[in-house]
Amino acid sequence: MAAACGTLVWLTETGTLPDDALAAHVSWLGEGERRRHTGFVRAERRRQFLAGRVLLRLALGRLLGVAPAGILLHERPGQAPVLTSPTASAVGFSISHTGPWVACAASTETALGLDIERIDPQRDLLALAEQAFGPDEVERLRAHGTQERLPLFYRMWCEQEARIKLGAPVGAMVAFERAGLSGALACAATLAAMPEIEFVSLDSP
Repeated sequence: MAAACGTLVWLTETGTLPDDALAAHVSWLGEGERRRHTGFVRAERRRQFLAGRVLLRLALGRLLGVAPAGILLHERPGQAPVLTSPTASAVGFSISHTGPWVACAASTETALGLDIERIDPQRDLLALAEQAFGPDEVERLRAHGTQERLPLFYRMWCEQEARIKLGAPVGAMVAFERAGLSGALACAATLAAMPEIEFVSLDSP
């Protein structure tokens, strides 16, 4: 059954997920995805990639009312994949990961760009800001005390990355913070309703 909401944002934590539970989903991957999956040198990156594609298929399956295993994605070097089946469905989607956390967003309403980052209070935020942001954004951060600066920095960082991933003018931006994570969803169009951030387990195929 298709989801009532036109846009989903799902999070999963893979740190305690057994390898065999995640590997049970490898059969869902297309040929190009399997090549990418086996091509990663780092085990953590392989897990992030597989978890992202599984989570995306689960979200698309819920959104479109189809079986996740039947969803086909076409790989594009250096770009996000394209949904090839079901072919009649025009959907936007985006995947992001940070450490053991993986997130995906999918929508029948608009194109999307999603970013999540773990909040780390030990990082030199102003030094990072000077590398990543313009003078106005750096001054905005300097104007806040340490406690306020931390969530503001990560919100600005995620929003900037989400805009880049969207690759189009932003019609709506949804910022969120959950479980020590900061996230932002950039939408090409305004949404009929704000999506809830849903935690999903990948424990079973």
